[in-house]
Amino acid sequence: MTPNPYPMAKSDHKLTILAWIMTIMISTMPDILFDIFTGRVPGWLLYAKMGLLVFMIGIAAFWKVLRPLLKFFIIMVFFFGLMELRTRLNFTWPALQKLFGQNVFDARMQAEQTGKLAVTLVIIGILLVMGYKLRSIFLKCGDLRAPMEPVRWLGFPKVEPWPKFALIYGFGIAIFLAIMQYFSLRPTGEVLLQVVPILPSILFYAALNAFNEEFTFRAPMLATLEPIGGSKHALWMAAYFFGIAHYFGTPGGIIGGFLSIFMGWILGKAMVETRGGFWAWWIHFLSDVAIFLFIALTLVK
Repeated sequence: MTPNPYPMAKSDHKLTILAWIMTIMISTMPDILFDIFTGRVPGWLLYAKMGLLVFMIGIAAFWKVLRPLLKFFIIMVFFFGLMELRTRLNFTWPALQKLFGQNVFDARMQAEQTGKLAVTLVIIGILLVMGYKLRSIFLKCGDLRAPMEPVRWLGFPKVEPWPKFALIYGFGIAIFLAIMQYFSLRPTGEVLLQVVPILPSILFYAALNAFNEEFTFRAPMLATLEPIGGSKHALWMAAYFFGIAHYFGTPGGIIGGFLSIFMGWILGKAMVETRGGFWAWWIHFLSDVAIFLFIALTLVK
C-alpha cells in the first residue's frame, strides 16, 4: 500500500479563495435564494452557472495563474451539462424493472438511477482522459484500515481505524435517519409489510445511488481541488456542494441541507483519509437504505 498523502497541504491561498467563491456561485445556494425571495427558481440559472464556468475555462486556458483550476472548471461544466442532458433522455428500462417485480419503487427509481449511472460513468471517463489515475479519483477501495484523524466532538478523541468509525457511524446515521422519518410518516404495520417484497429493489438502488453520488458529487471535486486548496478545503468545498443540493431533496429544507453537509464531510473524510471510495460508499449506502425505505413507504401508503 502506497503511503497515505493525507493531509495534502494547500498550495495557493488566492486560488483557494477563488475556488470557494466559484463553488458557492455554482452550488444550489443561488437557487435557494431565488426560491426564498421570489418563490421560484428561474430556468436560466443553470445556464448562467454553465456560462460562468465556460468563461472561467477560457480565462484559465490563457492565463497561467488560473491554470491550476482549469480541470475543476472543466469537470464542473460537464457535471451540469450531463445532469441537464439526463433529464432530456429516457432511461426507462422495462427489463430492469421486471427483474425486481415491476413494483412502484422500481417505477420511481429505475430511470432516475440508470440516468445517474450514465452521468457518473461519463464523468469518470472524462477524469481519466484528463490524466487522473483510478486512485487519484478514489475509484479503488483504498486502505480500508487507514487511521482516522481524531474528531473529538464526534466522540473519537484518539486515532481509530476507519472500519470502527465507519461501522459505528454508518449504522448510527442510518438508524437516526430511519427514526426521524418514521416519526414524520408514522406508517402502519400493514404498510410496512407491503414494503418487504420491495427490499431487494431498495438495496440495489441504494447501492447504485451511493456509487453515483460519490463519484459524481464528491470524487471529481476532491480530485481537482485537493492539489490547490489542500485536503481540508477540498473536503469542505465538496461537502458544501453536495450537502446544499439536498435543500430541495430528501432530507430537505434548511435542516436537511445542514445534515447533508455534515454527511458530505464524513464521506469526503473517508475518501481523503483512505484514498479510496469504499467506506464513503458504505456509509452512504446505509443512509440511502433508510431514506429509500421511507420513499417506498410513501409510495405504497
